[in-house]
Amino acid sequence: MPERTTCVVIGGGPAGMVVGLLLARAGVDVTVLEKHGDFLRDFRGDTVHPSTLQLLDELGLGERFAALPQSRLDEVAFPLPDGRQVVIADFRRLKVRHPYIAMVPQWDLLNLLAEAGADEPTFTLRMRAEVTELIRAEGRVRGVRYRTADGTTTELHADLTVACDGRWSLARAQAELPVREFPVPIDAWWFRLPRDPHDEPAGLTPRAAQGRFAVVIPREGYLQIAYIARKGVDARLRAEGVEQFRRNVAGMAPDFAGRVDAIASMDEVKHLDVRLNRLDRWHAAGLLCLGDAAHAMSPVGGVGINLAIQDAVAAATLLAEPLRRGAVTEADLAAVRSRRLLPTILVQRLQHFLHRNLVAPIVEGRRAGPPRPVLAVLRRIPAVSLGPAYLIGVGVRPEHAPPFARRPPIAVHGEDE
Repeated sequence: MPERTTCVVIGGGPAGMVVGLLLARAGVDVTVLEKHGDFLRDFRGDTVHPSTLQLLDELGLGERFAALPQSRLDEVAFPLPDGRQVVIADFRRLKVRHPYIAMVPQWDLLNLLAEAGADEPTFTLRMRAEVTELIRAEGRVRGVRYRTADGTTTELHADLTVACDGRWSLARAQAELPVREFPVPIDAWWFRLPRDPHDEPAGLTPRAAQGRFAVVIPREGYLQIAYIARKGVDARLRAEGVEQFRRNVAGMAPDFAGRVDAIASMDEVKHLDVRLNRLDRWHAAGLLCLGDAAHAMSPVGGVGINLAIQDAVAAATLLAEPLRRGAVTEADLAAVRSRRLLPTILVQRLQHFLHRNLVAPIVEGRRAGPPRPVLAVLRRIPAVSLGPAYLIGVGVRPEHAPPFARRPPIAVHGEDE
């Protein structure tokens, strides 16, 4: 016999876990299907922005999140040849409760959300449950077929299927929702280096040289590095080998020269095929796409995870009542896109502008950093750094937890409520 739920969520990433938790707190039966056995994956979106920190407070999870091992980013700054630096985005200028970006391994955030979901009687999380097919009948998506760890295929029928399965979404492809792709000149390669006591403790610092640049993110006990170069050169980088890659890194950041031997092989350098795209329509009858399944973002600005969570909050807010009634219409699903379309378009246009005017000139060897007039303005008028900080940290149309999902603070283990 097929299983039954009100809402099935494909993918246990940030968007999937947030929409599942919020709908469960509204009393909706939700099942989240995650194909992996745990959340342990390297170099996922690990930035938790001020607007998401505010959301966690509203959900009663702020204290438990604050207890997780984490580092904080107060600013994005670009080093100058004279040894000084110019601040591009200063999060400390934000008039918000948490004026910083928290850097937390994504698996810790997802485990926190899973624990909160387990407290809700209508929330179910199934690990090692890989969705293989949409179930369709009478012109509508009616649920999914998924495969468990032992190879068994099970049908799960649902009033609504929410696809949070990333930029290569199976659900999106099977629903034949057309994707609009935008040109992207770069790819990213992620790796780690040991931290040094002299490293900037709370700043995100780009480093540039002709033909490549890197973004250095301080983490607990190590540095997470995004090496940015022209799209399509992954095979060449791997053919050149780890010694040349180490030289490339040291050429951009001479202070890393004594640490690059920590990159033991190119197997430790993880390639990200950067995409910038979005669906014209985020839904089909019985199906809604959120996060990267609806709009893949460039890593420039690190806003992808934040937008995905904002999508999830908007979707839960708008769809909880229709799901409780058992009558989700296509108009209800279209309303989610309508609410989230403006922030999506503005961020993607900003990323496209940065690709064209900042990133492409560097990776094409035409310039070794931001345009001089931009640096001059930021040096002379530091308050300008508030604008980028707001767009990155808060964004356009930040979402807040709906009343049905709010809870008083939940104490960490070992503390009194």
